[in-house]
Amino acid sequence: MSGSAEGILIIAAVGYVLIRRFLGEPLEGKRMLLLPAVLAGIGVVHLIKAPQPAVSIGFLIATAALVALLGVLRGISARVFERDCLLMMRYTGTTLVLWVINLGVEVGSEFLLGQLDPQIEQSASSMFTIGIGLLAEGIAVLAKGVRTEGPIMWAKGRRSKPDRMSPLLDCLQRAARTDQSPMRDLGSFATRVGELRNSARAQQDADDPAASARRYSSACRSAMAGRRR
Repeated sequence: MSGSAEGILIIAAVGYVLIRRFLGEPLEGKRMLLLPAVLAGIGVVHLIKAPQPAVSIGFLIATAALVALLGVLRGISARVFERDCLLMMRYTGTTLVLWVINLGVEVGSEFLLGQLDPQIEQSASSMFTIGIGLLAEGIAVLAKGVRTEGPIMWAKGRRSKPDRMSPLLDCLQRAARTDQSPMRDLGSFATRVGELRNSARAQQDADDPAASARRYSSACRSAMAGRRR
């Protein structure tokens, strides 16, 4: 397939994703993770067919890192909500602005990369960076989804078959809902220890009134000494 034809397919694929996600679509793990990874992998396969200069590789990696950051920001800006017992996602105005910046980065990097290495297959580099950006966006959106009420499907059922769910995503959702934070558990443990200690002291005072009176008298003397100082 020629480079121009691949470029047209890439533009069509990005446009399809933008339209679907602006209208709102189900949060589908396979579409969010697997397909972008395949797109990035195809780009890598095309790039390694011919040896690339170190400068071009470094520039491509830097571009991919920037695009991944923009993908994470897009995922954070997207809205995640429940509808018809499924989690949905929808792009916002902020997401559109981030996409415009992303496309500007892609065009600018392709131009500079062409100046550094005229022999590089630019459609392959675009597939790689766009795939990385969509993968980062998918991870960010799914991270929001696991903290939201509602199931996340892995793949939509075909031909009247039920939707496929992911045990891993279900497990992550349960863990996020229970909020089993180590610091929270430590704080609860310390509170419980304090309650048990106070209860034990109250029981001891009830069993030995004289010891309770001595402790009260000692506390009063300490308070008076502190005032004199």
